Amino acid sequence: MISFSSVVHPTSTSQPPTPTTTTFFLPHHHHHLSFSSTPDHHHQQSHCLLRHRLQIRAMDATQPFDYESNPHNRSTQSPKLKIAIIGFGNFGQFLAKTFIRQGHTVYAHSRSNRLSIAQTLGAAYFSDPHDLCERHPDVILFCTSIISTESVLKSLPLQRLRRNTLFVDVLSVKEFPKNVFLEGLPSHFDILCTHPMFGPESGKNSWNNLPFVFDKVRIGNEESRIRRVENFLDIFSKEGCRMVEMSCAEHDKYAAGSQFITHTMGRLLEKLELESTPINTKGYETSLNLVENTAGDSFDLYYGLFMYNKNAMEQLERLDLAFESLKKELFGHLHELLRKQLFGKSEEGGGGVSVRRRVLAKLPKNGSPPPLLPPGAPQSETA
Repeated sequence: MISFSSVVHPTSTSQPPTPTTTTFFLPHHHHHLSFSSTPDHHHQQSHCLLRHRLQIRAMDATQPFDYESNPHNRSTQSPKLKIAIIGFGNFGQFLAKTFIRQGHTVYAHSRSNRLSIAQTLGAAYFSDPHDLCERHPDVILFCTSIISTESVLKSLPLQRLRRNTLFVDVLSVKEFPKNVFLEGLPSHFDILCTHPMFGPESGKNSWNNLPFVFDKVRIGNEESRIRRVENFLDIFSKEGCRMVEMSCAEHDKYAAGSQFITHTMGRLLEKLELESTPINTKGYETSLNLVENTAGDSFDLYYGLFMYNKNAMEQLERLDLAFESLKKELFGHLHELLRKQLFGKSEEGGGGVSVRRRVLAKLPKNGSPPPLLPPGAPQSETA
């Protein structure tokens, strides 16, 4: 609060001066300043002029005037977001719990009726996407399956949203939703592609040190839009996630060699119907955990990892190549052992050196040409 005190001196000295006080408020911080002003009567060129002299009378502000410019105070007073989750399945509900716990408002929409689940979590559920978009959420978060992303985007009434709404996805592939958003969204919408590299099973206890990949595909230059993206990313950084910024193309390249292979091995082991035993080794426990972490995901997710990541087919072929090479190595050793037992040293060449089949010890790196064989080597020795 700022107070100004003004005292007007009349022309006659018989009358006492009349004080006038003016008060100004500084918003939010309850500061006030007090000023006094005493106008003196002067004669210049036969005219009577009043001149106000302002004096500071009191100042009880305990904080600097630029208190709100302090970065620490801005971070602690960051605005809460209104986040609309499109696709309120297991993963959408998993994320909603953390959003709500941090104080953000969550709207939910799904093909199936999730009203009771949303009410239990503290989210508002909308069966009609028109009603949801009319609430003007800050963020539209896609938690749909990969294969339904494009159709769901086309079903949203985009005209009912604010023109700078932020669209975010959490799909396990990145180039595909990036292209869908760029082609299907008008240029005035912001786009952030993300992938939490964890799920309801692997992140059920904590998100600490779990990787969170993001790519700021298209963000407006306005400070409010830049700050909104940072506020959304802060949700995950506050939970201890390891924030990794990389392009969508880089993500898909790495994910094909890690996530797709992991899911493939987990589903292979699941088909073996592995069971826990009284003499489990640490390695076997790891295999059981792998089955548990991947079996809970839908086949649509696994199919999406294969169908919408152009690097997945190459990884599948390399996996098949590695398995065939391993079988040949096993059968090759067995074949040599049997021949040695049957024929002894009669098949040894000059100098007593036995002839062994060459096997492919290791696969070439992803994208590398197959190793060259020495001249005269039979083609059957290659994988």
